[in-house]
Amino acid sequence: MRKLFTSKWFIVTVAALFILVAIVLGALPGSPVNKLLKPVGAVASPIQRLVRNGGDVFSDFWAAITDGIAIRNENEQLRAEIADLQYQLTQNEEAGIRYEELREAFHIRDTFTNYDIFGASVLSREADEWFSVIRAGLGTEDGIVYEEGQSFAVVDVRMNLIGRVIDINESESNILPLLHEGFVVSGKVNAVNGANVTILGDAGLKRSGLCLVTDIAEGVILEPGTEIVTSGDGGLFPQGIPIGVIETVDYSNPIDVTATLRPYSDIGDLNDIFVMVPYSSNAERIVAAEESEAAATDVSSGSEQSNG
Repeated sequence: MRKLFTSKWFIVTVAALFILVAIVLGALPGSPVNKLLKPVGAVASPIQRLVRNGGDVFSDFWAAITDGIAIRNENEQLRAEIADLQYQLTQNEEAGIRYEELREAFHIRDTFTNYDIFGASVLSREADEWFSVIRAGLGTEDGIVYEEGQSFAVVDVRMNLIGRVIDINESESNILPLLHEGFVVSGKVNAVNGANVTILGDAGLKRSGLCLVTDIAEGVILEPGTEIVTSGDGGLFPQGIPIGVIETVDYSNPIDVTATLRPYSDIGDLNDIFVMVPYSSNAERIVAAEESEAAATDVSSGSEQSNG
């Protein structure tokens, strides 16, 4: 042990540590060690400056790291808030557009006073990209009394023809759009004493969003842009519902002149639909249904009393 204390390496190490501690303490403002280091100031000052500068560099480096982390977290929070505000803005814009569309739809009631108008949202379309069937959230539980084989006209918010109802259950309706090859409607040129025509869905034309126009009487001149509305013939579609405009006319066969029609309604962009149910017809069916239900209840009550 005595050899260790008298070893020159031990003495040098202790002396170096002592000097280092003294320099570090002397670097502190107001430290009394400064007075002791004055005799060796020429040697100690550069080392003290080095230690002090090293401490400043480390402090600045650590502050930069902590500030960078804080700024990154703040940026992430701001990005999340901006995304949330953008989502709310989009939702509000969509709600405003939807409100204006539905408000505009009220004029359907004013125009067709003999019809009950039932609004519904489009739920989905068939996988067929040309929209074989449109499914809407409207059923018998919403007040429509439906019997097998019946059909009702369907329009959009601007009262343009979409198609007709082909089936209704308790909560949903299936709608056959006018682009479908199974769809037929009697139309007329939208003018006083306008010529009658027939509008058909066509398998080839629907890929271009068009319908076929046939039964054009001899001598009738149709031009691109001519507006076609429902004629009211047949009783299913009330007269005057806008269908679309003539796109092209084929006079190559004078005996069988045909044309194409571009519907007003954009079936691929529908959000809401409106089903037109004849008022008197629906009211009579509701009364009949209520009477039938009441009669069934009376029979059931009478049967229970007899068994009693």
